[in-house]
Amino acid sequence: MDMHANARTHATRALIDLRQRILSGGLAGGTRLFEVPLAEELDISRTPLREALSRLAAEGLLDRAPGGGFVVRSFALADVIDTIELRGVLEGTAARLAAERGVAPERMQALRGILARLDECFGEGPDDVDFESYSDLNTEFHAAIAELAGSAVLSREIARVTRLPFASPSAFLPDSTRLDAFRRTLSPAQEQHRALVEAIGNREGTRAEMIAREHARAARRNVEYIFATDPGLKADVPGLALITG
Repeated sequence: MDMHANARTHATRALIDLRQRILSGGLAGGTRLFEVPLAEELDISRTPLREALSRLAAEGLLDRAPGGGFVVRSFALADVIDTIELRGVLEGTAARLAAERGVAPERMQALRGILARLDECFGEGPDDVDFESYSDLNTEFHAAIAELAGSAVLSREIARVTRLPFASPSAFLPDSTRLDAFRRTLSPAQEQHRALVEAIGNREGTRAEMIAREHARAARRNVEYIFATDPGLKADVPGLALITG
């Protein structure tokens, strides 16, 4: 394994470990994270640790602290629900405007290219999914949708809301007890991606908006299902296994 691949593996391991600690309450809201002791505890160098911390900040689980470093963000179940709903509304609007205004052929081709690479993440079986690649490409796909409307205002607001807890298109916790079930949700999500691209390409604004909103709403159902079936979870430390779509 080359040095770059090894660093990415360490960053991914740190990301999963820290995300699980935050969501299980092991790292409480307000906890300041210091790079040197944390890198020693996780037995990794500071470079992949910084990458993991930056990713968690992008997912809305950490805040950047004044003077450097990160602080664990406090959040509640109601925050999770509201941010997912808000992202769905904004992305739905972006999809509708893109369809109504029309998208240049080269940009549609680029979007279909991301879709094709997402397809390559799936193997033969329902549980055979390249989890890391899907997550990265899913984020890329949603960022592209946000830009298609050609609205700086809308792009800025979508970027703002995706920094809130769990509003990121790829905010997830691969909990080992739910990982297989989680992977099975990715195939239907990919079908929604495909339908969304088709609607935008066909300039079907209303259909594009509804698909985008339903795509985000599926995450809300995942959250509510997990809390309904696991009453031991606390509302302020959601131990979730989901992808927000």
